[in-house]
Amino acid sequence: MEEANLLVTFEPTHKEAARAEIEEVLREIGEEPEIISVEEGMAFVKVSNPREAVKAIASLEDEKFKYTFFWWPVDRWCKAEIEEMKKHIKELQEGIGEEEKWKMDLSKRKTTKEWPKDLIIQLTEVVDKPNVDLENPEKIIRVVIIGEKAAISLLKKDELVKKR
Repeated sequence: MEEANLLVTFEPTHKEAARAEIEEVLREIGEEPEIISVEEGMAFVKVSNPREAVKAIASLEDEKFKYTFFWWPVDRWCKAEIEEMKKHIKELQEGIGEEEKWKMDLSKRKTTKEWPKDLIIQLTEVVDKPNVDLENPEKIIRVVIIGEKAAISLLKKDELVKKR
């Protein structure tokens, strides 16, 4: 999982069709994808340039996407521990300009750990940028806890692509 620099969500009941769609889409935009794993509605993929790949995917017609939902690049992988995630978020938040609006997206998959109800508040404590905007952010700090690991990304709005 740690090698993946691109995550893709898909309809879990169509695992093989989603894998084929991911490969086809990435080849169409000139990538030679390495699909590390495909499991429970999420594909872990390695590409040469995930940000450029996502921008190219965004420009493709929606009709090409029957099984996949969200596509986004991953900046960092770390242990799914609050202090470890906060350390990486603090470093990544330097990419948010003082005047830029931002928000954090948090999701959890394949975890049985009891997380505190205020987890998102704890994680945003290290972000010292004043302009939170949940409706129209310019940057998104995306944290996806997957089992024992967390994928953390600092995304521009156009780097989180929804195709279905």
